[in-house]
Amino acid sequence: MNRVIKRPDWEVAQVVRRFGNAFTTQHKMPARHWQTLWALRDCRTALLGGHIEYCGECRSIQRISYNSCRNRHCPKCGGLERELWIQAREEELLPVPYQHIVFTIPQELNMWCRYNDAFCYDLLFKAAWQTLRTFAADPRYLGAQLGATMMLHSWGQNLSLHPHVHCIVPAGGLTAKQGWKKPRRKAGFLFPVKAMSKVFKAIYLKDLMRAWNGNKLKVPPDAPLTKAEKTAWRRQRYNQAWVVYAKAPFRTPKTVVEYLGRYTHKVAISNHRITDIGDQHVRFRYKDYRQNGKQKIMQLKGTEFLRRFCLHILPQGFRRMRHYGILSNARKTEALAAARQCLGVDSPERRTRAERKAQLLEQYFPDRPKTCTHCGCIDSIRQFRFAPGGTARPPPLIIGERGK
Repeated sequence: MNRVIKRPDWEVAQVVRRFGNAFTTQHKMPARHWQTLWALRDCRTALLGGHIEYCGECRSIQRISYNSCRNRHCPKCGGLERELWIQAREEELLPVPYQHIVFTIPQELNMWCRYNDAFCYDLLFKAAWQTLRTFAADPRYLGAQLGATMMLHSWGQNLSLHPHVHCIVPAGGLTAKQGWKKPRRKAGFLFPVKAMSKVFKAIYLKDLMRAWNGNKLKVPPDAPLTKAEKTAWRRQRYNQAWVVYAKAPFRTPKTVVEYLGRYTHKVAISNHRITDIGDQHVRFRYKDYRQNGKQKIMQLKGTEFLRRFCLHILPQGFRRMRHYGILSNARKTEALAAARQCLGVDSPERRTRAERKAQLLEQYFPDRPKTCTHCGCIDSIRQFRFAPGGTARPPPLIIGERGK
């Protein structure tokens, strides 16, 4: 049975409609930011067009559906894409435990992310994967080729900038002879997190300083300028504890899929978290992890809410979900087949994207009734598409249309 989700009382689109003009007047922002805001504002409205279902006999309107903006930052879009992505990953699961590891950069680098978001986020992926690959290659821990699925999140619960990547890692890897090797650690965790933190920090800072010294980055206003200041800043970052967090392994492959469903295609804030939109302020729920995830209410000015939301609009074409190692697109077909053969399980039947989509549409959108709810005529429902900005009303009656 499909779970019924209550429609939220408030939406990010309403915040944009109410405070968008004031925000764009007060703040300078790149074109991709205002393009995203206007897309969210117009999502599922007549401005984007849509279609109506009407009765061919009495011309009564049965249903109006407006087009989605399909922007990946929109809280209302992405449901179908998320389900398709989850089903594809479900077919790739192995009958082994899976580890959830989170790599986070310290808040002192947030300003660098604001001015060099594509570089800093790419480097976050790179440093996280190199760290995992380094420990996987060590015979003391695994001594095999690892795989990982990574997802970038740039936000905290209060919409502040908090870049981190979630990594889903199978417990084991392929050897050079295509055999499956289990990890040596018996505590359930793949690698020691304190050691991973040091390696992750070293890799990230090395590439960051190389790009900085090579004048390849936009330098934030408060960044150190002289050589001595840079050296002191780098020493402070090296002496700082970087957070690498490893959760307990997933119990079953099913829990991996459920987890992926919560974290993939997620946006900075969902519409369900917004509790009120006033003349000047926006109120929303958030979890305070400093108090064991206690639910609280935060109130922000409307323009401040949009400023924080825009912090998480990704660069054009940036991929925030990536696959590495034996789970990479170039290797996973052969690697997963070899792993399943070693583990003694059969490969699941692979379906095309079109087949998955057809199944989901049939599941969530079954055949609609063809009987008019107004006049009771059977098989009289017609569909008419209208262009963006058009009027949602039935087309003029065409001679001979009745009774079709």
